[in-house]
Amino acid sequence: MRRSRSTRAGFRSRARSRATVLTAGAAALIAALGIVTPPVAGAATASTPDSFSENSAKQIAALQSIKSGQTKTESKLDSRLLVSQKLRTQKLSASAVPALGAGTASTALVDIRATKVSDALVNDLRKAGAAVRTVSDKAASIRAEVPLSALPAIAARADVKRVETADQAITARELETKAGQGKTAPVETKQQKAARLDAALNQALAAKNRRAAEATITSEGDRAHNADLARQQYGVTGTGVKACALSDGVDSLKVSQAKGELPAVDVVPGQAGDGDEGTAMLEIIHDLAPNATLGFASAFTSDASFADNIRKLRFESHCDVIVDDVIYYKESPFQDWIIAQAVNDVTADGALYFSSAGNEGNVTDGTAAHWEGDFVDSGKSIGKFAGTAHNFAGAAGNQIFEPISDASSDNIPVTLHWSDPLGAAADDYDLYLLDGAGNVVSFSQDVQDGTQDPYEQLATPLFGGTGLRLAVVKFSGEGRYLSLTAFRSRFRDSADGLKAYSTPGVTAGHSSARNAFSVAAAPAAAPFGRALEPGDPANPTGPFPGAFSAASKAERFSSDGPRRMFYEADGTPITPGNVSSTGGEVRDKPEITAADGVRTSVGGFDPFFGTSAAAPHAAAIASLVLSGNPGLSASDVREAFLNTAVDIEAPGSDNLTGAGVVLADKVLAYTGASPQPYVQAVQPTVTGPDGGSTLDPGDTAKVTLPVTNTGDGVASSTSVVLTTTTPGVTIAPRAKSYGTISPGQTGVNDFTVTVPATQGLGVPVVLSAKVTFAGSFSPLTSTFALPVGTPSPVVQTFSYTGAPVAIPDNSQLGASVPLVVSGVGAASKVSVSIDGSSCTADEGSTTVGVDHTYVADLVGTLTSPSGASATLFQRAGSGGNNLCQVVFDDSAPALLSTVGSQFAPFTGTYLPIDPQTPLAGTSADGTWTFKAVDVAGGDTGSIRSVSLHVNGYASAGTGSAAGAAALVRPVVHAGPAIA
Repeated sequence: MRRSRSTRAGFRSRARSRATVLTAGAAALIAALGIVTPPVAGAATASTPDSFSENSAKQIAALQSIKSGQTKTESKLDSRLLVSQKLRTQKLSASAVPALGAGTASTALVDIRATKVSDALVNDLRKAGAAVRTVSDKAASIRAEVPLSALPAIAARADVKRVETADQAITARELETKAGQGKTAPVETKQQKAARLDAALNQALAAKNRRAAEATITSEGDRAHNADLARQQYGVTGTGVKACALSDGVDSLKVSQAKGELPAVDVVPGQAGDGDEGTAMLEIIHDLAPNATLGFASAFTSDASFADNIRKLRFESHCDVIVDDVIYYKESPFQDWIIAQAVNDVTADGALYFSSAGNEGNVTDGTAAHWEGDFVDSGKSIGKFAGTAHNFAGAAGNQIFEPISDASSDNIPVTLHWSDPLGAAADDYDLYLLDGAGNVVSFSQDVQDGTQDPYEQLATPLFGGTGLRLAVVKFSGEGRYLSLTAFRSRFRDSADGLKAYSTPGVTAGHSSARNAFSVAAAPAAAPFGRALEPGDPANPTGPFPGAFSAASKAERFSSDGPRRMFYEADGTPITPGNVSSTGGEVRDKPEITAADGVRTSVGGFDPFFGTSAAAPHAAAIASLVLSGNPGLSASDVREAFLNTAVDIEAPGSDNLTGAGVVLADKVLAYTGASPQPYVQAVQPTVTGPDGGSTLDPGDTAKVTLPVTNTGDGVASSTSVVLTTTTPGVTIAPRAKSYGTISPGQTGVNDFTVTVPATQGLGVPVVLSAKVTFAGSFSPLTSTFALPVGTPSPVVQTFSYTGAPVAIPDNSQLGASVPLVVSGVGAASKVSVSIDGSSCTADEGSTTVGVDHTYVADLVGTLTSPSGASATLFQRAGSGGNNLCQVVFDDSAPALLSTVGSQFAPFTGTYLPIDPQTPLAGTSADGTWTFKAVDVAGGDTGSIRSVSLHVNGYASAGTGSAAGAAALVRPVVHAGPAIA
């Protein structure tokens, strides 16, 4: 059933935010925390630059009294949630902190950081009324929507380390328009989005059917980076390389594919996300490296899920180049946290990783809101407690406030990190946001006593304010190196005399991982279309239709470096005993610059500005490099990028643009790129002794093996060695020459395979085809399983007959039903049906197989008794309701995702995303599982009726099914057998 979507988009819908922001539950958090409009200033004594007003001191003291008096269990709770709870229970007087309220929400989206994720913990959370969103075993983290009343009991558990307000994220996209202060942009509902996407898809398909498809759009970065000339000159296109992106989502993927803007994309099951920045990034990669294989996973489910997806793209999807445009606010600037650790894992395995430097501005252009440096004791204590305020002025005076620009003050996330190790912060710092009247508008004062992270985070009011200023208080402990950042804001001198202090180094997080490429932005074509703040100078213009040169300029919003790191990922100090401004390791970030302000076909991303657009340009050029130089090491690619970049801005490598702008032709010349063949064996066909396509025990059959060159270069001296690991099976000849195969062509040869009479029915013959050719990608090996036995025409059906199982909304846990198979043995075919007695699109229908509003929220999978899984469908059906009498058959012509919402309820036979029959292995007997996962909020439903259909094998001796061998493509060259 459909629920209210009023909070689905959260703050992300605000057009003023120049990026996509992860705020699932953010609106609920504001309601929970009770953040209200600051009261009008009364007669309170005003603050001075070097002192808190009496009003400020009293309010901070009231908050500190909560901190000082909290229990061990309460210290595990996010301080803002705890204070809100105290206000609701009147254990803290509302008059003591008039700008804060008790809040009205009954739940909060939280990240539960555990010692270990266990079934018991997850089950207990659900029993407590929590809606579990995601679970990460690797990071020992659970994201869940939790009743506020349940938080104390959860925090009291021994296996729970912390209960934190859900970490949020931002992409590095920059919008050319923004709402004025005090205004919000209209929120697009799921139904509106579904209708928009359906209309766009139908329009693209109609144009394609009329053969009137519009010319595809190419990023201006293709020209500005000389990638077009590089492909022509060096003959490389990205072939043999898989390039994958992480961002918010790929909502318009089918639309872009229908327009011819994108090929097939390997989307990690259940990780298509929400939004379209990923689609736009993929279009950029495809424009520059058109033959690279593409992949995607969302970075926006949670910080831990982001880290998990980075590893999935490398270790499961086998991506060679990975790029993202996301930062989570909790990412430490001083130590590689869980996301950076995932980057370290994939780069250690050989992947190239690119990440946006960010759009947080820079000191050169005066556009940053970042200060970092050693804590300077102002000598100003706070209330009756031991805390002292930080002096931002340092040797220049005494100023305990950092003023935020009025023009960039609405809904700004502010983070404070300091140089204690993650999970072992023994020095306790707090962060306060005050208005000009001295009221505490927002705060973060978590406990750090040796086992927590050195991190505090708050947000400015939704509609901003005037005279807002930040204060950092050392509650206890030693002086440490601090990092204070107000994302997408600016520190600016205030009207009442406060001076803004900014320092370089705002780029942080996983883009600063040692072996990642942090990418700055420079415009490829027209300038960014608005002033970042009133009175700013004009934004730079790009070179299009020319190429980048030394005269090019960085975007004024591009984040600067460098990045000082104090700890290795495991917490080992880099300079033991020195975690100050003279210690640690300084990493040169960003390293390179690439194009933004480019066209894509994706709605809302034409043009596409921000380092979000720059990073995929750099990743695409890296794909060309690997395509023309297979096996080139990551260090060699880095050397090539840094040594060939065109120096811009300050002479030499600088902390805004790194080594400069990457040009594809220069990089390919430096690495000596050349067109490479890429030759693989494809699915063989079998011709049995009777001319049929069945292979039975005792048969000697002809196996026709095609070999296709999908690469850029001619494959000469091509040969195949065909072997098997199946006992008793013989192959003759063992090897054959395929001669020369041109790009796009296929060579075919025949082999003879003899199967022993003792081969069990359904036990496949496994063939390994090793293709060797003159080229750097050689050799390439493919494995094929040839079924043995005559498929039985008898279909046995095994159905789920239990009660309906509710599918939890927006939860990785999903819902499952068992399908118990017995008496079949080996399976020749497996298919799944989602049944139903009467098909209707009515919400909550009891006569369909799966009732669920907005079927596109669902991901369906089938898991065999052995644990092997196949994805049946995802992002299918758009906004339509219910699946009824739907069959997933490995021989069907089309995926369910090709059907629009106008066809609901969804019926018919469709191709699964992954084949089902191979899951059976040598026996289909046992318990299979059908699982449905809801990956987006606002819609619910149930699994009601599902069946598994299995064909076994006919008894031995019944003979092969007659029929002609499958057709193959024309032979290019079939050489003699190799002795």
